[in-house]
Amino acid sequence: MSEERDQRSVSRRGSGRWNRRQVLAALAAAGIGSAVFRRALAWQTENAPSVTAEMIRQAEWIAGLELTDEEREATAGAVNSILEDFAAMRAVDVSYEVPPALLFDPTVGVSQLAREAASAGNSASANTRQPNIAAAQASINRAIVEPMEWSAGPRPDSSLDLAFLPVTELAALLRSRQVSSVELTRLYLERLRRLDPTLHCVVTLTEELAIRQAERADREIGAGQYRGPLHGVPWGAKDLIAVAGYPTTWGATPFREQTLDDTATVARRLEQAGTVLVAKLSLGALAWGDQWFGGMTRNPWRPEQGSSGSSAGSASATSAGLVGFALGSETLGSIVSPSRRCGTTGLRPTFGRVSRHGCMTLAWSMDKIGPMARSVEDCAIVFAAIQGPDGLDGTVHDQPFAWPWRTSLGTLRVGYFPAEGEPDEREELQVLRSLGVK
Repeated sequence: MSEERDQRSVSRRGSGRWNRRQVLAALAAAGIGSAVFRRALAWQTENAPSVTAEMIRQAEWIAGLELTDEEREATAGAVNSILEDFAAMRAVDVSYEVPPALLFDPTVGVSQLAREAASAGNSASANTRQPNIAAAQASINRAIVEPMEWSAGPRPDSSLDLAFLPVTELAALLRSRQVSSVELTRLYLERLRRLDPTLHCVVTLTEELAIRQAERADREIGAGQYRGPLHGVPWGAKDLIAVAGYPTTWGATPFREQTLDDTATVARRLEQAGTVLVAKLSLGALAWGDQWFGGMTRNPWRPEQGSSGSSAGSASATSAGLVGFALGSETLGSIVSPSRRCGTTGLRPTFGRVSRHGCMTLAWSMDKIGPMARSVEDCAIVFAAIQGPDGLDGTVHDQPFAWPWRTSLGTLRVGYFPAEGEPDEREELQVLRSLGVK
């Protein structure tokens, strides 16, 4: 260590005082002394501006060490140098969306395994037909991009029935112009205002944006410029999904005024599909649970009960007929749990299918963004719109997705734990068996 660095290290300038944890970490990082020595020195340096040679000397007898004056100076300098490096590292302002240096990729090795399995299968039978990959890919792509058709039944007599329709039926009514996007948007905005004092599911209403998007959707549908089954459908975003011009609070008090300049990929893609964003919906603080700075989000069917989380508002609002569908996120059950509690259908996509760009990170190797709706088919429609690479989230893979799904249920094998599950879940197994699932 140079004399200049020694001098800089011994006296820490203008950075406040150290605590015991920082000193212990620095000593361990430098490989200095025994555990007893580290604790003794850390106790002395609590709230001290820097570590001195005298502090080293006073800690020696506790640890049974004896150093020379030169060794004490060198030890103090090394510890202070590491502490300064820690301070400099912590002073760097790293944006929430900057990914770590290493990207988690659960598909590594899958392609090789698939090739080996295919090779084994081909060698077992000389008559095995080779799949037409190009034709299959083209067919899958068409399934994604071609408009899916639903016959438009009669418009419901009541606005309440209209509010609870699935996306498939809303899409048919919107395309046949039995209902306008503006009318549907105003209906959902009114319900959000009226029921939020009970459910605590709304962080921010995006009314101005919603009316603008709904008016555009009506113009485009009227002109025959139909974008697909989500065109004109109002939706809600879990409030860890950034939308430029509106707060993105992450459900936490320190960030309740935070406004991000970016718009998340999933929100952009839904806008491209012609949807209407009516609200930023609640989440448990920093994506944990159903408690946020606005209170506890409620289960619409048992308001004394929390909605579960962390996609609390997304489940509550969708279940209560306040939006056509919503987006949530899952790290450890945050789509599945509130969907189960509130009675919605949630799709927790496979990791690496949907870009998380513009969304708060809880765990880089586990977070997934997915739809929460009132039917499986609704989730498939939304997933088709948001899935796929965007060049901004390096974990996302380009994989096909086909809907409607035309594979025979008899080809599926479902696993379950015989000793677990509720009676109604066992009944579901019987239904699956009756449909041919193995």
